[in-house]
Amino acid sequence: MNYLEIIGTLIGLLYLWLEYKASIYLWIVGIIMPAIYLFVYYDAGLYADTGINVYYLLAAIYGWVVWQKGNSNKIDLPIRHTPIQQIIPLAAVFVVAFFAIAWVLINYTDSNVPWLDSFTTALSIIGMWLLARKYVEQWLAWIAVDVVSCGLYVYKGLDFTAVLYGIYSVIAIFGYYKWIRMMKETTRTV
Repeated sequence: MNYLEIIGTLIGLLYLWLEYKASIYLWIVGIIMPAIYLFVYYDAGLYADTGINVYYLLAAIYGWVVWQKGNSNKIDLPIRHTPIQQIIPLAAVFVVAFFAIAWVLINYTDSNVPWLDSFTTALSIIGMWLLARKYVEQWLAWIAVDVVSCGLYVYKGLDFTAVLYGIYSVIAIFGYYKWIRMMKETTRTV
């Protein structure tokens, strides 16, 4: 039994609850969780997932700063839709990251799941950026990442993490609708 995976799973549940509530404290937990999963994923041979956790650490710092900046005027950074002009650049980043990560995994590692690992990693890069900007569509990225990851982790024998991502998948659907409601409430009160 991998106790580090169990601890990471419990911290992941806390992270998800804080994200669901749009709490700024998700970023503190967002620093701890990837530090743990660096070791879990590396041990499982999920090298892109290992690498993405370095990005998650940096993104958590960025998210904290961005959300804090919103709080500096005693006003929370509002939840909003992703601006339409950012869709094409985000799609381009996803495609380039997906193929670049897959190429590295195929040519320089012993990964037996390079395409799925690349998919979840590339889309996670987009999802974290969307979350840091507090765009509601971040939940849509996470739904796709979580569903694919759940199956991937079952395949790799990371059962606790697979359960965590199964829970993430369900909560991400509820989170999307909650953030939509919160966004509408904010625009009504402004």
